[in-house]
Amino acid sequence: MTSTTTLPLVTADGIPLKVSLARAQRRGKLKAIGLVVPLFLFIAVTFFIPILDMLFRSVENQRVGEVMHRTVPLLNNWDEQSGELPDEEVFAALAEDFIEANKTKAGGKVGRRLNYEKPGFAGLFRKATRKSGSLEAPYQQAFIDIDKKWGDVENWKVFKRESAPYTISYYLAAVDMGYGETGDIVRNDPNRQIYLKLFWRTMWMSLLITFLCLILAYPISYLLAVLPTAKSNLLIILVLLPFWTSLLVRTTAWIALLQQEGVINDILVWLGVVATDNRLAMIHNRTGTIVAMVHILLPFMVLPLYSVMKTIPPSYMRAAKSLGATPFTAFVRIYMPNTVAGIGAGAILVFILAIGYYITPALVGGQSGTLISNFIAFHMSSSLNWGLAAALGAILLAVVLVLYFLYDRIVGIDNMKLG
Repeated sequence: MTSTTTLPLVTADGIPLKVSLARAQRRGKLKAIGLVVPLFLFIAVTFFIPILDMLFRSVENQRVGEVMHRTVPLLNNWDEQSGELPDEEVFAALAEDFIEANKTKAGGKVGRRLNYEKPGFAGLFRKATRKSGSLEAPYQQAFIDIDKKWGDVENWKVFKRESAPYTISYYLAAVDMGYGETGDIVRNDPNRQIYLKLFWRTMWMSLLITFLCLILAYPISYLLAVLPTAKSNLLIILVLLPFWTSLLVRTTAWIALLQQEGVINDILVWLGVVATDNRLAMIHNRTGTIVAMVHILLPFMVLPLYSVMKTIPPSYMRAAKSLGATPFTAFVRIYMPNTVAGIGAGAILVFILAIGYYITPALVGGQSGTLISNFIAFHMSSSLNWGLAAALGAILLAVVLVLYFLYDRIVGIDNMKLG
């Protein structure tokens, strides 16, 4: 009986075939990773790192401890519930910190930071920094002579609380809350509550803009999908035409159209719809914001809907009609369910863009048409309260993620298609 031994398959250069295939697969994976790495680095630098930096800034509070590095450790041992001022040692350390801060010009930054929590600290720190060279023992009385506010226990409580390296004060301010006299978290006075109203206004206006874009875009997209290719391409160019014009120019054009002495009011007066002395106020309010943003964001709803509608075979409607369905029934029960993917893609795209818009509301929104994004931009560029701006942005990001999660649970993100 003869036994035959099966030899392993090898390549032309004598390497086992299994080893050669493994090497080829490994090289293919490395090439794929090499192609993806630049994109990943770009996304990390332009997307993830800024978001992480924003989240960190919303709780970071190290400036007070870094500048007042002698005072803060001693102040942490002070019993704020005693109702008495810190002892002389704390004031002596404070004097040394102000002398150093006067050289580094850092005292004003600490004053501005504490001024966010209680107005008056900015001027208080400027005075102390300016007169730090003339301070002499006893330091407690010397500081009180500079400004009587140094003898207020409440100011020292704020100083101690905001000397921690991390804080939730920005988030409390972002939801119209703060600290009471006893140190408890309380809701701000109704006259000072603005951010929750702005969040609510941003939500419902963004949803309304998304709904109006859907109502207007659906028939436009359907027309583009059923027309012959030559005609639909011409209409698509008209849909894309606004993208070739600056956003600022388009928004300014709406100001000319909607103002009380504008084109639309002139036409309404000419038609006798409104009286000359009773022209419609359509600008610098919510109406102006909604109209301008619907016009700007409409193409972002049209294109996803059109790309999905174009893939729906016309035979579906013919089959439904041949089975006895009326054109309306066939459209509602056969055609519309097949466009859900496009509706979902367009809706989530328009909503996310609307919720973060700030140029258009700033120009045409007035007092009643501004969104939370306008206040984020204000704190970033004007008030320089980056911590509050970061907290507002983080809350806005959390709201969007929650709505995205609900959308995924109700509609399913897998059903969202762009064509």
